[in-house]
Amino acid sequence: MGKGGRAEIKSKPAPAATKQASDSAEWKSAYNPLDPNAPKLPTKGEIKAAIPEHCFQRSYIWGMAYLIRDLIIASAFAYGTSQVLSTDLPSLADPVAVATWVAGWSFYAFWMGTILTGPWVVAHECGHGAFSPNQTWNDIVGFVVHQALLVPYFAWQYTHAKHHRRTNHLTDGESHVPSTKLDNGLSENNERLGFYAAWHEAMGDGAFAAFQVWTHLAVGWPLYLLGLASTGKLDVNGNPLDGRVADHFRPSSPMFPGKISFKIFLSTATTVASVAGLFYISATKYGFLPVLLWYWNPYFFVNAWLVLYTWLQHTDPSIPHYGEGEWTWVRGALSTIDRPYGIFDFFHHRIGSTHVAHHLFHEMPHYNALEATQAIKAFLEPMGLYNYDPTPWYQAMWKIAHTCHYVESDEGIQYYKSLEDVPLSKKKLA
Repeated sequence: MGKGGRAEIKSKPAPAATKQASDSAEWKSAYNPLDPNAPKLPTKGEIKAAIPEHCFQRSYIWGMAYLIRDLIIASAFAYGTSQVLSTDLPSLADPVAVATWVAGWSFYAFWMGTILTGPWVVAHECGHGAFSPNQTWNDIVGFVVHQALLVPYFAWQYTHAKHHRRTNHLTDGESHVPSTKLDNGLSENNERLGFYAAWHEAMGDGAFAAFQVWTHLAVGWPLYLLGLASTGKLDVNGNPLDGRVADHFRPSSPMFPGKISFKIFLSTATTVASVAGLFYISATKYGFLPVLLWYWNPYFFVNAWLVLYTWLQHTDPSIPHYGEGEWTWVRGALSTIDRPYGIFDFFHHRIGSTHVAHHLFHEMPHYNALEATQAIKAFLEPMGLYNYDPTPWYQAMWKIAHTCHYVESDEGIQYYKSLEDVPLSKKKLA
């Protein structure tokens, strides 16, 4: 062990790249708020002034055009699949046929999930008000699309808005809020007392990194919606949760103000009805296997993509997180990272490669985000304030799974640390 990441508290500068990082010539954010010579951050208004005004213009026509494009691609792919694949499981006596069937439906699940992440992104823009100039229309479209993908639209709209308001805040952030060493089962003197720290020691570096990837991509989204992972640490009134579950389904959840209780109820009722409907048609009409193949398998890939984006766009050993008193909105927004996603940018409306622009100005439609990103880069990069990591996303994911496990505390300025740098327990070494 001992390959891992970086994290320092306010009193110390972030150190140079670790062994694992240097071996792969890793990217590192140029901005270090602990550096006394760090540049003064521009205001949001100054950044906005660098972007052409037309980038902020929203269009009913273009918004619907991209959504229709996504749905046409999904429909065509589903039709093509129906012509070459059967939902009937081949005879187990024919292993070649079984292998071909499994490979075919796995191919469909991945690519349909990838394609449907496009409408998911469009519905997410509806929640931000970026889809069209009319928020009522935005909410209608967003509600229909997100609920079809089992997203409680109004609940997630509210918490995601908080994610944007408090990006990289150590206590009042929302989604992918770093856990502390104590949360991970480490004592103040780095004794491995339990939980992740003990699991990591038992599993080893590589297996634990794989476990990190699996928990994020396979079960991260439902756990987050249920309030069991990755939520903030404060309730809607700014009070510590103190063990209360901050889920997305109860109107009384500590995440939500009372004034939106009906919206939360509506989202939850629709989600429950949708799931019940899927099980009903499975039991009475289509069968469980066809519904699993056509709907549920792609659904899990949609979930994996959305968690991947939120994980990778805000996480790196060189990206700071801020406690109360250190956090500012600009600091948080500029802690976002743009990354290359190749062909997936086409399907996902560049949500990962223009994420800095999205966090600075979430009301900007995706079809203008590339031009805005170029303007933002030209303005911020000379100051060392634009984060673009050219590392392929799958390599970045693996690096983060190795290096970004916990922070020292939820105060001051913190960088992620790795359990790989924590000494093994004496019992283990004996």
